[in-house]
Amino acid sequence: MSAATPIPAVQDKSTAPGAAQPGLSPRHQPVSAPSVSAREITPAALRPVDDLVEVRAVTRSTVQASMEVLAGIRPIHQLARRLDPRCLAALQHRAALIRREFARSGNPVLARLHRNSAVRSVRVCEVSDGVYEASAVVVDDVRARAVAIRLERSKQVWRVTELVIG
Repeated sequence: MSAATPIPAVQDKSTAPGAAQPGLSPRHQPVSAPSVSAREITPAALRPVDDLVEVRAVTRSTVQASMEVLAGIRPIHQLARRLDPRCLAALQHRAALIRREFARSGNPVLARLHRNSAVRSVRVCEVSDGVYEASAVVVDDVRARAVAIRLERSKQVWRVTELVIG
């Protein structure tokens, strides 16, 4: 293979920001990036995200975070913006029951419950305009479980209105 030789820039080397440095080969000279003005960036570069792709990503991250809340490794308040108040209270109640039962019984299976959870698959279905339902399969140290979730668009943000963890 032959080495490609760089094309020298046509600039005044005494004032250029990327002026050649003595002692360096042409191959190792600093190269400045071309400048791009804000007017050259077009809105065409910004494209709307497909709702199905966005809902799938939101579902995956919400289910993963919910499993981490139940495992006791994530604080519940991190889901406050994503879950509606009723879902948030139900998830908090379930996490408290798991902690209380483990403290009461000391059962080692409860200590491993929801640990190392991984979302294996997500299926999404559009119910109506701006409303989606999704299901996810989650595998942890103890077993596999199903999670059902309903998302509704509220003020350009996806909000979970139903969360059922099997």
